[in-house]
Amino acid sequence: MGHVSELRLCDPLVAAAREQLLAGESLSQEAGVRLFDAPMLELGRLANAVARDRHGDRAYFTVNRQLNPTNVCVLACRFCDYARKPGAPDAYTMTKEQVLSHVDPEISEIHIVGGLHHKWRFDDYLDVIRWVKAKKPSLSVKAYTAVEIDFFCRLTRKPADWVLTELRAAGLDALPGGGAEVFSERVRRELFPQKIGGRRWLEIHEIAHQLGIPSNATLLYGHIETRGERVQHLIDLRELERRAPGFLAFIPLAFQPGATGLVRRQASAIEDLKTIALSRLVFDNVPHVKGYWVMLGQDTAAASLNFGASDLDGTIGQEKIAHAALAKSPVGMAEAGMVQMIREAGKIPVQRDALYRVVREYGRRDEPAAASAA
Repeated sequence: MGHVSELRLCDPLVAAAREQLLAGESLSQEAGVRLFDAPMLELGRLANAVARDRHGDRAYFTVNRQLNPTNVCVLACRFCDYARKPGAPDAYTMTKEQVLSHVDPEISEIHIVGGLHHKWRFDDYLDVIRWVKAKKPSLSVKAYTAVEIDFFCRLTRKPADWVLTELRAAGLDALPGGGAEVFSERVRRELFPQKIGGRRWLEIHEIAHQLGIPSNATLLYGHIETRGERVQHLIDLRELERRAPGFLAFIPLAFQPGATGLVRRQASAIEDLKTIALSRLVFDNVPHVKGYWVMLGQDTAAASLNFGASDLDGTIGQEKIAHAALAKSPVGMAEAGMVQMIREAGKIPVQRDALYRVVREYGRRDEPAAASAA
């Protein structure tokens, strides 16, 4: 931990956290909560040093497309502006041709998530993967949250290991991290009582990891959760990674208030950057923390690369879920825009696929771009 060991910190809370990390100790919930009150720049310096010790100055992104096959959903979660009931005027379900139109020639990853359709069978969800894989066999498929996996278990009356094995046979490469929300029963009861809770989410991802299927993990913050619940969520993920390694990246997701009425405004940029930095320090056994530009906005996401984030997600293409909640970011971003954003943050852009295999490494602003084989 060369960059961490060389830091000279003024704030005693951040300095104490640095000493714990150098000693190989994990931060407790109490320590994590206290760090939210530490000076933002000091916290960011430590988190950035941790990220640099892992990845140098490299910052990752992927040329990807998000595919949301349907917004029809049997659930009714208070924080969700995306889902629609059957028959709603703006409900949609894609045809095969519409699904395949998302498989652009230049993408290396496709991210598939959507609603729990009242008429779809498990084979319909398998077909979406089969169709995109048939069109582009080299495409990395990251598909279906733990909420969807649990729904498939109920549809088929089969256990999660059977469902995941079938998905992998169809072409699944990794699970996204969505549906985690906050592992707090208090929050679940108030905001999404019909949806699976933390225990089931963790169980499904543990089974996936044991089967050799890697995954991401998320945290939805900035609504009614407490800081203690936020930090405990990180610790629960950290403990799962110790039991069954397999997380590729952790993504703190800034809640988009939309028309939910839960909060008046989105979390501030300061709260965003502190949450990303805390994530990097507490969740110490995951390779990457993402600054998800779709929800953070481009400026805060670029800043996050100096607050512990080492990944910006991807070009996305068309994203429907956050934008249904009135996210203000552009709908998609071109590859050149991702490269520029990373360079302006003082980092080296690296294009990857869903499994973090390098597709291309670019030079710094004053260097020629260099390609590397995947």
